[in-house]
Amino acid sequence: MDDEVFRALADPTRRALLDRLAERNGQSLKELCAGLGMARQSVSKHLAVLVGANVVTTARRGREVLHYLNAEPVNAIADRWMSKYDRGRAQALAGLKQALEDGNMPESSDFVYVTFIRSGPERVWRAITEPEFTKQYWGVEFRTDWRKGSPIVWSFQGIEMADPEQVVLEAEPYTRLSFTWHAITPEFAAKVGIDEETRDRLVREPRTTATFTLEPQEGGVTKLSLLHTGRPGSSIVEMVEQGWPQTLASLKSLLETGSPLEQ
Repeated sequence: MDDEVFRALADPTRRALLDRLAERNGQSLKELCAGLGMARQSVSKHLAVLVGANVVTTARRGREVLHYLNAEPVNAIADRWMSKYDRGRAQALAGLKQALEDGNMPESSDFVYVTFIRSGPERVWRAITEPEFTKQYWGVEFRTDWRKGSPIVWSFQGIEMADPEQVVLEAEPYTRLSFTWHAITPEFAAKVGIDEETRDRLVREPRTTATFTLEPQEGGVTKLSLLHTGRPGSSIVEMVEQGWPQTLASLKSLLETGSPLEQ
């Protein structure tokens, strides 16, 4: 997979497409074609290479197919190679360069993460929905029947979070699951170290949505895609994008090795 990612990143047009998705995630083919001076078919071929390397993933919204930057394979390469060359310093310099050139940091309303798990869709579904699994790698338990429109009560380290807007949006067993994100209660905020000013801001924001898509692959592997959406500049999306990679990596570890990652 590393070779595929390196080949995908070697082409300047593909790097330009990734830069555009980094600036604004979730673009259609028409939007990505704008300003490139290339035929739609040529852009489609470049996107197919990026999708094949798993650095871009797609999701359908109505009639449109939207494209999202996927951080997982790039993070994996960074973890493998950059630790040898002082990753922290490299990140700091890269961030300084971007700030000087762009004048600001890109905002995104969506967070996308795709991983491949050596387990079937039924077991991956159970790992997402059943307390037997979720409390091991996530520290969370859900109380719900996972039917569309049903409420969800979150239980986290002895704290229960219930709210009328905390509901299941879609539920197709072993295929697709979508629900609104949980309420930021005073008890939860105190437990995880969120100050009152930040909590007030989070409470005022519209609810975000987490959507899992499960696709069976050859060899008993499941492609698990997560799309966490919110309004542009959502503070919740900015916060969860720090936690999702570790949570999903721990889920993968639990299903493949029998042990989650240490929290």
